[in-house]
Amino acid sequence: MGRTVTVATCALNQWALDFDGNLARILKSIEIAKYKGARYRLGPELEICGYGCSDHYYESDTLLHSFEVLAKLLESPATQDIICDVGMPVMCRNVRYNCRVIFLNKKILLIRPKMILANTGNYRELRWFTPWSRARFVEEYFLPRMIQEVTGQETVPFGDAVLATKDTCLGSEICEELWAPKSPHIEMGLDGVEIFTNSSGSHHVLRKAHTRVNVVNSATAKNGGIYVLANQKGCDGDRLYYDGCAMISMNGDTIAQGSQFSLNDVEVLVATLDLEDVRSYRAEISCRNLEASKVNSYPRIKVNFALSCSDDICIPTCEPIQWRYHSPEEEICLGPACWLWDYLRRSEQAGFLLPLSGGIDSSATACIVYSMCRQVCLAVKNGNQDVLADVRRIVNDETYTPEDSQEFCGHIFTTCYMASENSSQDTYNRAKLLAEQIGSYHINLNIDVAVKAIVGIFSMVMGRSPQFRVCGGSSRENLALQNVQARIRMVLAYLFAQLSHWARGMSGGLLVLGSANVDESLHGYLTKYDCSSADINPIGGISKTDLRNFIQYCMENFQLTALRSIMSAPPTAELEPLADGQVSQTDEEDMGMTYTELSVCGKLRKMAKAGPYSMFCKLVNMWKEICTPREKTFFCLYKLAQILK
Repeated sequence: MGRTVTVATCALNQWALDFDGNLARILKSIEIAKYKGARYRLGPELEICGYGCSDHYYESDTLLHSFEVLAKLLESPATQDIICDVGMPVMCRNVRYNCRVIFLNKKILLIRPKMILANTGNYRELRWFTPWSRARFVEEYFLPRMIQEVTGQETVPFGDAVLATKDTCLGSEICEELWAPKSPHIEMGLDGVEIFTNSSGSHHVLRKAHTRVNVVNSATAKNGGIYVLANQKGCDGDRLYYDGCAMISMNGDTIAQGSQFSLNDVEVLVATLDLEDVRSYRAEISCRNLEASKVNSYPRIKVNFALSCSDDICIPTCEPIQWRYHSPEEEICLGPACWLWDYLRRSEQAGFLLPLSGGIDSSATACIVYSMCRQVCLAVKNGNQDVLADVRRIVNDETYTPEDSQEFCGHIFTTCYMASENSSQDTYNRAKLLAEQIGSYHINLNIDVAVKAIVGIFSMVMGRSPQFRVCGGSSRENLALQNVQARIRMVLAYLFAQLSHWARGMSGGLLVLGSANVDESLHGYLTKYDCSSADINPIGGISKTDLRNFIQYCMENFQLTALRSIMSAPPTAELEPLADGQVSQTDEEDMGMTYTELSVCGKLRKMAKAGPYSMFCKLVNMWKEICTPREKTFFCLYKLAQILK
């Protein structure tokens, strides 16, 4: 009898509302899965329409086009003789559900709606979908006529059920259901389901991969079974980057690992597993078997199909592997870079412009763009024709092939040092040297003329001239004079982004990159509408502490020697007058705390959800060796409290 099954999962770079492109990538993944011998293929959550459709889910067009894609999938020869599991929105009884549609040989086996919706942090699924609340209940769903004409079915099962093939039993989970306290796989496993599938739209967060892998492996460690996870990858047109990491696990061990960061639009992961390993594992768990004898049964959809072959004794099976995790510095290097590449090619712009100050934040952003260029060149070298086609379209040259990352960087990346009378020669030199080493097209300009013109208009109208604090001005005057410099830099950044390529005789505009880290944003240490205001900010969710570690990583791995002086220099905005040619203003003095302390407060504020009083209580103990509550903690928290109000 058959005992080995070959299953496939995938990570797809699906675009919101790109129905033709999404269809092509789904078909390609199915073809690869079949070529590798799989008899079941799982795709990411809402892969037909793309996960990030937002309020477009309200539109009937989104439902219509999703069914049109489903019809093409059902008709395609590629989907024959393999169970296909795809994601799309479905409306049943005028209620919109996030669903899996599972089909085989032009017949829909089951439409399984999501039962637990993601509605925290970046996710707002309850805005667009309703959870299916009837556990172990199935009703008839009347198919649209376009699907009836293909399948010959008038109705199909819709609800919470499992598939019973000739050799095993499969049950579906959708993304958030895996993370819930009472996940469906628990009782599915007790009811005899041996293969659990999960289609996800899970975004990248630093160090999140450890949690995701642990959750998947623990799903089968207590109860036994095979767990197959698919995930979206890439930028779906929003702020999030979905980081793939498709995986297959069995009995608590990782069997197959997909890449976390890649420029490949389609990645398919296949594993051959022995069902008897699941059965043997479960047989000796006495407490599991006692619970299984009391569980309520799931409706079973009988499928006249087997995932195994009758003669499979000689088929080799996959062995457990050790998951290879990226370090946080590698994640910063690769994740935002992949996101930038997706954003660039989808925006149909010609590259990026970055105001490069010579400080850590803007230098880290520049290094991420350089990392993107390295990954693009590597993908082209490895034969990725899709990436090559995107490169040629972006640079507007059908014969161009990027071979050197610095040379490619010069095509698509413009850096700009915007000096004022308050800028030092040191930051000028640091920005210039870093631009040379990464290969960006670098511009040096001075903003003093514009600053004096703006301040002059104010003085002419109001009859008073503001002064810096060191020249006898008040704190209000001092802050206003700093802000006008910062805001003029934003205006100039957008002007140069729109016209610099035109002035150089090149086509296209540039996306403006921001460089404000998460600690400063949580604290409020920024100027509204300055260089922190941009089209996109690749470091907006990263702390200063992690960015410093990333800069060190780039020094060691990219041989960017310019970063040494950037690392050793005190962070400064350079918005107040110099003292004998040297910087007199530092960020940490302005904030009243070090960046290390700020990072601690940021984590307590964001991750621990601590308000001013709770933060004070925690820091009294955490910082008892370095300061007293009156010396440091209270006043730092007082400043944060004003922002929290």
